[in-house]
Amino acid sequence: MLFTTEEKLLAAATSLIDAPEATIQAPEGTPPPRYNVAPTQMIAMMRLASPSEALLEPARWGLLPHWKKDISGPPLFNARAETVQEKPSFRDAFKTQRCVIPLDGYYEWKDKKPYFVRRVDGELLWAAGLWSTGLGQLSATMITTDAPEPMQDLHHRLPRFLQAEEARQWLIDDTTTAAQLLHPSGQELVAQLRISPADPAVGAVKNDYPELIGH
Repeated sequence: MLFTTEEKLLAAATSLIDAPEATIQAPEGTPPPRYNVAPTQMIAMMRLASPSEALLEPARWGLLPHWKKDISGPPLFNARAETVQEKPSFRDAFKTQRCVIPLDGYYEWKDKKPYFVRRVDGELLWAAGLWSTGLGQLSATMITTDAPEPMQDLHHRLPRFLQAEEARQWLIDDTTTAAQLLHPSGQELVAQLRISPADPAVGAVKNDYPELIGH
């Protein structure tokens, strides 16, 4: 996964909320630009502090539920849309702790070759997510769904990317309405995705530079 500068994030977040009275705060700043982000590392995420205030914050990529006693176990960096309302790891967060995760793009592997997925217009993608503060640490996970065509040719799962109006629904509305979004991203958004070869060096998380994403 890859994310961008704080300036671009704040501008995109303000546009996403699209309410004259709303404010976007980044009290701890956001993580610096990255070109190769792995689970358990810091990502940017946005959640609501109130109906008129959104927080753009750094969070551990890998949910730590409120009941978790230690850091053991695989990182919960993805949550399947099909089971997010029932699984103990995610159901409490789904009720009241939904967020959106901004990214410029993400990596996927096929036939041992890496690819980079981004929007053709260069705008940010917003993935539906959940947050929690287990073990005293802000953490987040990303919702995934079955991949619609033509993305199935790359991988059978896809982050649940949200259009602007869907992101507001995910953040603001009640659980019942948010649950209506637990389906694959619409074809209008999927059609905006571009897949291009990436540098195989992305397989080593220590590598973190712009050339990894290819062209």
